[in-house]
Amino acid sequence: MSKEGKKATKEKIILGIDPGTNIMGYGLILVEGNKYSIIQFGVIHLKKYSGHELKLKKIFERITGLIDEYHPDAVALEAPFYGENVQSMLKLGRAQGVAMAAALAREIPIAEYSPKKVKQSVTGNGNSSKEQVAEMLKTLLHIKEIPKLLDATDALAVALCHHFHDGRLQTRGRSAGWKAFLEENPTRIKG
Repeated sequence: MSKEGKKATKEKIILGIDPGTNIMGYGLILVEGNKYSIIQFGVIHLKKYSGHELKLKKIFERITGLIDEYHPDAVALEAPFYGENVQSMLKLGRAQGVAMAAALAREIPIAEYSPKKVKQSVTGNGNSSKEQVAEMLKTLLHIKEIPKLLDATDALAVALCHHFHDGRLQTRGRSAGWKAFLEENPTRIKG
C-alpha cells in the first residue's frame, strides 16, 4: 500500500521488534482508527550466523527489507532489560541499535518500550509471562495458532503497545514527545 493511500484513509502501519542476537521477533500491524489487525509476523533466525558482526549485518538487512516491503509509519522496539550477564546485555543493545539504525536510515520514527510496559499494555499485568502475552494477543488480534517461537508474538505486543500509547515516547516519570524534550532542552539542538 502506498503512503498516499494510507494517509487518505488514516491508516497506520506499525512494525514491532523484539530484539535478539539469536532470534529476533518482528510483527506488523495495520491500525485503522481504533481497529487493528495483523499484516505479518515472524522471526529472524540469527543463530546460524557465526560472529556477532555478521548477525548485526543480517539484522540491518532484514529490518530494512521489512521496511521497504511494508512501509511502516513507525517502528517500536522492546528496550533491553538489565540482566546478570553484561556481555549478553551489550550484544542485545547492539542488536537493538542496528534495528533502530535501519528504521532511522529510512526516516521512520522509532519508539522504545520496557518489557514491563509492553506486558502491562497488552495483558494489564506488567509481570505476565510470554505465554500469557501470546494468549491475550490470540484474542486481540484473532491469531489462529500461537507460533512455537514467542519472539514473534512479543514483537506484535510491542507494536500493539505502541498503538495503545499513540506513539508517545516513554520516559521516566511521564510520557513526552520530541517536541517537549526539545523545548525543555534547547541547548541540545544543533543548528
